[in-house]
Amino acid sequence: MVKQRSLGNSGLMTSEIGLGCWQLGGDWGPVSDAQVSSILSAADAAGVTFWDTADVYGGGVSEQLIGNYTQSEPNPSRVVVTKAGRTAELYQQGYTQEKLRAAINASRARLQVDTLAMVQLHCIPFAELQRGDVFRWLEAFKQEGLIAHYGASVETIEEALFCLNETGVASLQLIFNLLRQDMAAQVLPLAQSKGVGVIVRLGLASGLLAGKMTKDQQFSPQDHRSYNQDGAAFHVGETFSGLPFELAIDLIEQLRPLVPAGMSMAQLALRWLLDHEAVSSVITGASSAEQIQRNAEASDLPALSAATHQVLADFYQQQVRHHIRGVI
Repeated sequence: MVKQRSLGNSGLMTSEIGLGCWQLGGDWGPVSDAQVSSILSAADAAGVTFWDTADVYGGGVSEQLIGNYTQSEPNPSRVVVTKAGRTAELYQQGYTQEKLRAAINASRARLQVDTLAMVQLHCIPFAELQRGDVFRWLEAFKQEGLIAHYGASVETIEEALFCLNETGVASLQLIFNLLRQDMAAQVLPLAQSKGVGVIVRLGLASGLLAGKMTKDQQFSPQDHRSYNQDGAAFHVGETFSGLPFELAIDLIEQLRPLVPAGMSMAQLALRWLLDHEAVSSVITGASSAEQIQRNAEASDLPALSAATHQVLADFYQQQVRHHIRGVI
């Protein structure tokens, strides 16, 4: 069973390995009801109790499927968090308190709960974060009982530091992995000192760090790994950590000899993340029960040695960092 950690000072407990639920909405390709049930049941069986979704995943389909499942299979240890702020009504037409309230109420209805455990702002424009109104609205929604906690999913170090220094977020969701390490020095210590939980996304760098991709890999047209490789749809760092795909495959081959004996590359990548005490949970997507079980096993692995951490830090600084596109 996956070990548990506290989500900062929120009082929520999270599984060290979480489940990312973007794929349930069908945005990466068709997902059958049987697959959804298999994935969610496998997460329960493995002790993966922290599930991350968003109102835009499948236009609400991911939330609805999770709501249906959790109603039929209650689990007091399960924590479902969602994200808001990327629907067309908000992201393209402007942010208002009533439109954000409507989005939150729609998520409550789909997830079939009176109070959302946590709502995270979903990579909204930095200017909107700086304006500050969204945080006052979230505080009001918390007082009204619509949400228990709020946080922010961000894309850059600058956004993360602003949220930590200027807002009351209970959590931050960050892009952080072996191919994008800068958050370790600049953000994680501050988050830990302020009692803000850290949720890691893209811990396997869009699947690169599973170590199984090749340069002729084909992705579904609906998959962001197809249409956002160069940042055409959203921040380039959200896909392959901002690395050009073919170059990234070459880097993975350079990384392969650094994987300790008896460990897969994916296990190395996840264990490396869990060795950072500030990290509350690493959310990993999965298209099968087997993937969930393999990811969950990283929670039982021993910590990496200091020497291994240094080798991986040197690899990043010398071989990877200068190739990353987009603001880190």
